[in-house]
Amino acid sequence: MEYTGFVIRKMTAEDVPAVAEIEKECFSSPWTQNGLLNETLNPSAEFFVLERDKTVAAYMGMHIVLDECYIANVAVKSEYRKQGFGKSLVENALSVAKKKGCSFITLEVRVSNRPAISLYEKCGFEGIGERKDFYSAPTENALIMTKYF
Repeated sequence: MEYTGFVIRKMTAEDVPAVAEIEKECFSSPWTQNGLLNETLNPSAEFFVLERDKTVAAYMGMHIVLDECYIANVAVKSEYRKQGFGKSLVENALSVAKKKGCSFITLEVRVSNRPAISLYEKCGFEGIGERKDFYSAPTENALIMTKYF
């Protein structure tokens, strides 16, 4: 999708190095380049990059199995935060999931990650439970958030 000032498009193999750098910046247990490359070939995967001025500024990945959608990651490079890119990627995910006939979309987020939780709430997600010690480095519970269509 094209927006004013940026584009959201499917991730390609050429995007993997840039996405891997975003992973390293944003997560304590980042996906490897090989893992990300495999997702470009995975028929149940829907991975998107947000490109601004020909630079991959953010990305998100999700998996769809039957009528269920699971968001794996949403990540924005630090210098591009607070510009609405994360929200645009989540809205894109919601649109794709609806078009593919999903009955719901779900994700996990660190219980301490208030900015992300707030973003997901603005997009219509609700907390439905927790996964104890889901995250490591540091160990932390995950809030399970889901939006039903």
